[in-house]
Amino acid sequence: MRIVVQRVKRAAVHVDGICVSSIGPRPDITPAPKEGGMLALVGLHENDTDDDLLYCAKRLVGCKLWNNADDTRPWRHSVKQKQFPILMVSQFTLYGTLTKKNQPDYKLAMKSEQARVSYEKFKEMVAGLYDDDKVHDGVFGAMMDVELVNDGPVTIVIESQPSSSEKSLSVKKELPDSIE
Repeated sequence: MRIVVQRVKRAAVHVDGICVSSIGPRPDITPAPKEGGMLALVGLHENDTDDDLLYCAKRLVGCKLWNNADDTRPWRHSVKQKQFPILMVSQFTLYGTLTKKNQPDYKLAMKSEQARVSYEKFKEMVAGLYDDDKVHDGVFGAMMDVELVNDGPVTIVIESQPSSSEKSLSVKKELPDSIE
């Protein structure tokens, strides 16, 4: 599983020109409240299990992207601690690769029906770890327009399985000094 997490001032999902979900202040309200939230682009790998979903749900709810209340110490508060909303958007293209002809290939992404079930299960896990009223999402499988105002910008990637570069780093760290 791969999630691209963005700290946002506001975000919205539109399908066929209609806003189906949004978080943060509306731009037509003045003065706008300061509250923001988190946009999570969620990609499911063909081999993801319930353990992967739960691991990523815990990481998503717990990742600390906000300062303390006094603004002196960065990266101390999670979305849950701040009671900010989360907008989740299913995005199979996060597992896209390019062929030799530079065409996208999505064979690593979970197939549609299984992905729909897993995404719903993931959404329930996040809501269970946090608050159902604070967890919003787009429309699974729809062509969506995702609009956001990034706060920072702050963008983090959460993966259930370490990438090959992370694996090599962790192996290197475990090697005795004499081998390096």
